[in-house]
Amino acid sequence: MINKILKKGLDGEYLENNEILELFQAKSNDDLNNMFDTAVEIRNNNINTIKLTSTVHMTNKCQVIPKCKYCGFAAGTSQEGYYNSFFKQDEEILEAVLNIEKSGIPRVSCSGAHGFEGTHALRAAQIVKENTSLELLINVGSDLTEAVVEKLAEYKVDTVCCNLETINKKLFFYLKPGETLKQRIDICEMISNAGIELSSGILIGLGETYQDRINHLKFIKDFETLGEIPLMGFNPYKGTPMEHHPPCSLKEQMKTIAITRILFPEIRITVPTPTIGPENVKYSLMAGADNLATVIPENYPHHLKGVGNPVFSNLRDVLASINEMGLKSQLNENLNSNYCPGEILQSE
Repeated sequence: MINKILKKGLDGEYLENNEILELFQAKSNDDLNNMFDTAVEIRNNNINTIKLTSTVHMTNKCQVIPKCKYCGFAAGTSQEGYYNSFFKQDEEILEAVLNIEKSGIPRVSCSGAHGFEGTHALRAAQIVKENTSLELLINVGSDLTEAVVEKLAEYKVDTVCCNLETINKKLFFYLKPGETLKQRIDICEMISNAGIELSSGILIGLGETYQDRINHLKFIKDFETLGEIPLMGFNPYKGTPMEHHPPCSLKEQMKTIAITRILFPEIRITVPTPTIGPENVKYSLMAGADNLATVIPENYPHHLKGVGNPVFSNLRDVLASINEMGLKSQLNENLNSNYCPGEILQSE
């Protein structure tokens, strides 16, 4: 039965809820491998290269009270994460994005904690757009106003991210008692209404059901400018209320990536290297992802922790994984030769 569903997905036919649920419930290695192969074929039919996204974390001074139960990014939440508070100055952001551009990575995510009504996002957008040719994603969650979103559109910011994490209202309230799901949905609508590409994804393994994931994917599909879906596996941070919650398995992450690719043949599916685990980057590609995030160049000028997991991937290792799979990386032409050790690099 599952092969018939996969054939429908490969042919671009509409999948019913019960069919998507059957994909999520697949357990045998044969079924899973067929699902992954189908997702990769769909990606390769629609997308030619693997995009790389680096990151700049602007601040961890989060004003959300009470804090999200799983967060290890905000100041004071976990000794494994960014425990001490910071707020990067303009020259620090500029130094980081120039380093990223020099490496050949084409895209940067500038992210920050809540409490600034998007002023930190505007500052980063101006620095990146006036000084580099990098594609820019802004991610400050729901810490945005309509005026700031309009200004980001004027700056020609490429993408703005507001992850819903889960659309199970009860679960959302438990995990994020300092926010509401409606706030985040309203921001997604605001981004879409401004004509900016929207990035909005799922944090997998928080306690949601398969039906929750299906509902989530169908819900975000209605945003007119949706162009990117980040899929992030949960990893517990010590010292947080969820430190004993089990991490999301690699199988569940791969399954969700593959099903999302089958449902969204042309959309950018992003997997942050910390949440999949640097050692597992290739498996996200084997499941149909086409954007690897939190890829850090050599000689990155600042101390950095991954979000969702303190460990992240460096550019050299990511390029080696992509090349090993016979895929091509989308890299800018002005590459630093340090990143081109012969056979490691295949660029578009």
